[in-house]
Amino acid sequence: MQLSIGKLAEAGGVGVETVRYYQRRGLMTTPARSGGEGWGAGIRRYDADDVRRLKFIRSAQGSGFTLEEIAELLELEQSDDRARVRSLARQRIAALDAKIAQMSETRAALARLADQCAATDKGPCPILAAFEP
Repeated sequence: MQLSIGKLAEAGGVGVETVRYYQRRGLMTTPARSGGEGWGAGIRRYDADDVRRLKFIRSAQGSGFTLEEIAELLELEQSDDRARVRSLARQRIAALDAKIAQMSETRAALARLADQCAATDKGPCPILAAFEP
């Protein structure tokens, strides 16, 4: 399979500029141009490994990993350092747990305000007052 950058981006569910950004960040390689003559001639071609890597990056981002952490995960893919991979995963889980706790507290507070707002038709709704600076 030989893909243009546009087809690679489409296969990965991102835009072309996202692929280029990942290349600038060192998360993906930039293949040499093939064919053509002179400066800027030819087309860069990507393969199934590039699609897999792009999808890995997107999936890891979806799980909340930063690009720096993803770069480390990609490096660890070449090693047998399972302990470090587990450590990164556990750090991400702890961060997700903290975010879930924060969101649960926010949800509970908003639910209380909604109940208070529904309790009476007089005066301003407490929800609006809660968001005032």
